Amino acid sequence: MSRRLNIVVIGLSLSSSWGNGHATTYRSLLRGLHANGHDVLFLERDVPWYADNRDLAAPDFCHLEYYRSLDEFGAFLPEIRKADAVIIGSFVPEGVAVIDRVRAMNPPLLCFYDIDTPVTIARLEAGEEDYLARHQVPYFDLYLSFTGGRVLELLESRYGARRAEPLFCSVDPDFYFPTGEDTRWDLGYLGTYSPDRQPALERLLMEPALRLPEKRFAVAGPQYPADIDWPENVERIEHLPPSAHASFYSRSRFTLNITRADMVAAGFSPSVRIFEAAACATPIISDRWPGLGALLPEGEAVIIADTPEDVVQTLTQLPDDVRRRVARSARERVLAGHTAVARANELARHIETLSEARMRSERPPMRHAPAVRSGGQPL
Repeated sequence: MSRRLNIVVIGLSLSSSWGNGHATTYRSLLRGLHANGHDVLFLERDVPWYADNRDLAAPDFCHLEYYRSLDEFGAFLPEIRKADAVIIGSFVPEGVAVIDRVRAMNPPLLCFYDIDTPVTIARLEAGEEDYLARHQVPYFDLYLSFTGGRVLELLESRYGARRAEPLFCSVDPDFYFPTGEDTRWDLGYLGTYSPDRQPALERLLMEPALRLPEKRFAVAGPQYPADIDWPENVERIEHLPPSAHASFYSRSRFTLNITRADMVAAGFSPSVRIFEAAACATPIISDRWPGLGALLPEGEAVIIADTPEDVVQTLTQLPDDVRRRVARSARERVLAGHTAVARANELARHIETLSEARMRSERPPMRHAPAVRSGGQPL
């Protein structure tokens, strides 16, 4: 490790994983930063729906503070001004106003962490500016993106980002590992309800469940409409806290990964569920999207399913030795380059590079070719 960094993160939620994937992403990244000796203050808007469902109210890897209104940001002015970097995340409540308020405090480095990059771009194109306004994109010294590939060039050339870099999600192997529990489900899916994912869930899980009544399936996650007609062999779990994720994956013969439509279109947008399942040595059946093969080669570390027949064939015909080999290959690849510590190292390098450039009064050059690598892995 080089020098110790002080970082302020303003994100959607760290304390509650209910109905959002941001919490597990931040927890993994911040644990990695803590393990590398860095100090982090996380600021979270105190809202009822997260306050009533907090599963990590007092983290031991960072300092967590809540704010109830924009006016309360003044209390954090000393921390923001002395920080090496302030990072504002996507989907922060009143995000546009938060960005303006923090920018006015003149932090040494101002960064944006877009955990929803394709969704953000679609919103900006539609004129929807609830958590980020188009004119604010050039405000940031660094635009960190959950999506790699050509999106990085687009952020710079079309939206004026000073510098766009990929910072994918990651997994903490201390929390995600094979638990050794007996298998309960043949195919499990973990994810909050999303209208654009639901057709794929129906095609790749519910239809196979109807065709294979002797098999057991599970869908874990909140906000699914009450009128969904679940097959009898599909077990519904309303919410699983992160502490139960490893058990869920480990008790599934296969896990299903489904990607949101905007992220399928953009490509190069791995979800945290892929990394979590792989770390737990659970073989992954995934929908198809550009860039997946660079992360997990098809047939070697992931099984691609386009149709219900693909899922049925995998569940009924794939030999156990092949299933285990696929799971082992995915786990090895993820642990080699997509852990919390590896991702934290990437972030620290970005901050240090920008800090050094600022000290030399040099602006780092913009990139006009897509960066598609992360943690030594092509993506």
